[in-house]
Amino acid sequence: MSTEATQKFSLLTLSGMVVGSMVGAGIFSLPRTFGLATGPFGAVIAWCIAGGGMYMLARVFQSLAERKPDLDAGVFAYAKEGFGDYPGFLSAFGYWIGSCIGNVSYWVLIKSTLGGFFPVFGDGNTVVAILVASVGIWLFHFTILRGIQQAAFINTVVTVAKIVPILAFIIILFFFFKLDLFRANFWGGEGMPEASLLRQIQATMLATVFVFIGIEGASNYSRYARTRADVGKATIMGFIGVSALMVLVTLLPYAALTRPEIAGMSQPSMAGVLSAVVGPWGAVFISIGVIVSVLGAYLAWSLVCAEVLYVAARTNDMPRLFGTENQNKVPAAALWLTNIVVQLFVISTYWSQDAFALMLNLTSAMSLIPYFLVAAFGILIARRAESYDVIRPQERKRDLTIASIAAIYTIFMIVAGGMKFVLLSALLYAPGTLLYFWARREQGKQIFNTTVDWVIFAAAVIGCVAAIAGLSTGYLTI
Repeated sequence: MSTEATQKFSLLTLSGMVVGSMVGAGIFSLPRTFGLATGPFGAVIAWCIAGGGMYMLARVFQSLAERKPDLDAGVFAYAKEGFGDYPGFLSAFGYWIGSCIGNVSYWVLIKSTLGGFFPVFGDGNTVVAILVASVGIWLFHFTILRGIQQAAFINTVVTVAKIVPILAFIIILFFFFKLDLFRANFWGGEGMPEASLLRQIQATMLATVFVFIGIEGASNYSRYARTRADVGKATIMGFIGVSALMVLVTLLPYAALTRPEIAGMSQPSMAGVLSAVVGPWGAVFISIGVIVSVLGAYLAWSLVCAEVLYVAARTNDMPRLFGTENQNKVPAAALWLTNIVVQLFVISTYWSQDAFALMLNLTSAMSLIPYFLVAAFGILIARRAESYDVIRPQERKRDLTIASIAAIYTIFMIVAGGMKFVLLSALLYAPGTLLYFWARREQGKQIFNTTVDWVIFAAAVIGCVAAIAGLSTGYLTI
């Protein structure tokens, strides 16, 4: 992670990082998540919306990688360049804290997977599950501190290991495809609560964001790319490949089981589906794939979390402490704060009714703000025609349209996710601003430079107070 690193990543390696970042816990939970919400028809529409929106966002990343090659600090660099220091900080903080929460979901899924064989782990949020997860957090922490920092190599090895069971799941379900059953489930099936098509699609929106998180995997390590063009190409290649896997994993179970059967499964529901189709060995096979996948993704995302915090500190967006490295070139302070936050969230899952769903949705909500700012920056440079005088000027209108669609998509997803997660996001953004105050004081700078900064901060504080009130009165539940 050192900025002095000389290793350069190839297009294949960068593509592997996108796939490895995207394929984690989410894909193994898709059958139940969609089964609870909708049938195949609603699922197809939901994936068209999510896939179309995320494709546009991927195109924005591709364009910015070429047109702004000097901005290689990751997702939040675009927010800072386009909208100022405080929005840049919020983008960095939101992406970092969202990634931390995503790491918590990994531990919940591992323990709920084990809960299928050892009831003491329950749904991943029992006392024993939390204690075991805590041991795992700190084992990984101290291992990384000793110098395991090559996320590219880790992703390459683990990506192969986790794609195999997913492909096997898809191939097996193709062989057991029952067209009559798929037709019966198509419009929503029987035995599930009635809901409008819009409500069905809305119920899947944050889940689709969660499984697409990682689309910026190549961008996070863009400073290591052999050529800037490879960052954009890797983003598109990884997106297309993973999208195909996710759509198949979602739709094929409807041709093997009834929707109520799918909805009633515990997570990871891929294991339950395969077990129902081929017998108990299917659950064991998928469960092994889940554990390998999630542990690998957890290690890779731990590195990403530390990298985000480290780079943000090096660009004066976070306190200087988090821009330091130990003797093994690992950003130790950033890693410590990351895993302390992960530990606290793991403990909080004890009071959650559905810990995995909460972590999934909250991760998505926190990630949407940084994604929106990326799309908004794409609109900004296209409108200003920055770089278009030297790099393909004929693409300006097209890029403006793509970035505008991506921005509308992220706003739609924030609204579709519901006010609950907007308020819970504010509950994190408002106190998180203390890190911004710390950094600005270190640099001897004024806290807020513009009226817009004050308005954003006031909105975060109001949202935070509303969230606390909602939790205390029972209006908001976790």
